[in-house]
Amino acid sequence: MIKTVVSEDLPVHERLLIYKNVVGAKGKDGKRICIVTGIHGDELEGQYVCYELLRRLNEQTNELHGQVEVYPAINPLGVDSVTRGIPTFDLDMNRIFPGSPNGHMVENVAHQVVEDLKGADLVIDIHSSNIYLYEVPQARISNIYADKLYPMAEKLNLDFIWIHEAATVLEATIAHSLNSANTPTIVVEMGIGMKITREYGDRLVDGILNLLTDMGVWTGNKPTEVTQPIDSRTGDVSFINASRSGVIISALPHGTRVKKGDTICQLVNTLDGTVQEEVKSPVDGLLFTVRSYPIVYEGSLIARIFRDKE
Repeated sequence: MIKTVVSEDLPVHERLLIYKNVVGAKGKDGKRICIVTGIHGDELEGQYVCYELLRRLNEQTNELHGQVEVYPAINPLGVDSVTRGIPTFDLDMNRIFPGSPNGHMVENVAHQVVEDLKGADLVIDIHSSNIYLYEVPQARISNIYADKLYPMAEKLNLDFIWIHEAATVLEATIAHSLNSANTPTIVVEMGIGMKITREYGDRLVDGILNLLTDMGVWTGNKPTEVTQPIDSRTGDVSFINASRSGVIISALPHGTRVKKGDTICQLVNTLDGTVQEEVKSPVDGLLFTVRSYPIVYEGSLIARIFRDKE
């Protein structure tokens, strides 16, 4: 059943509409799971996840023993225009939660979304990377909520769970706002902006069904194998930034296991045809982020590597 979450007036007799698709029924003892995406309009990986999850649920609706709510586009204007923020307002929507019922239109929209999601047994907030970086499928969790969220995140068929220090978490995100309101929320990030990586989408849908099975919500088809993710608490994350401006020629794809000294990419000068730097891994580990967009300036992020503790 498709329901309207937000309906607000726009100029020239148009409306901003945010929808959700509700499958199943919560019932007296049932659980409510919410899948959220499209907060950033240029992050499209979640669109495929919404489609594929709903397709599978609709094939075996009788196996669903709870309620799954799918919100494909929290920022519909951004998704329609492939714009990261909210067009005309020049705002990053994930910096204004939990919003305000007495604020301007965008703050009021954020408030309505949060109020609609509150009380769910679990919210999964799906993001892509931006257009510059490719990410392996991963969950990102604040350490203050790790004890509650990690047991669920590890069932989502992801490669990596990155547990952040609380000080690095932006309080105006939807995940922080909901977790602060005692609504468990896991952020999933994967792929790259403006594209759909079907392999990653299929993996996450498998993971969601695996988690729903564990929660007693799903008794239908689920994956026979689920990836056991790496936990960031077992090691350290190394950041590799460009030492100068130039063009990078990638050597290794993201998701590769690297050794210290392996060449990740070359930083080249396209004017004189020289290699300015062989960018090498400083550690052994998992290359879980790699730059896709080849133009860099001094300080630009090129890669992130997770190094296991020795």
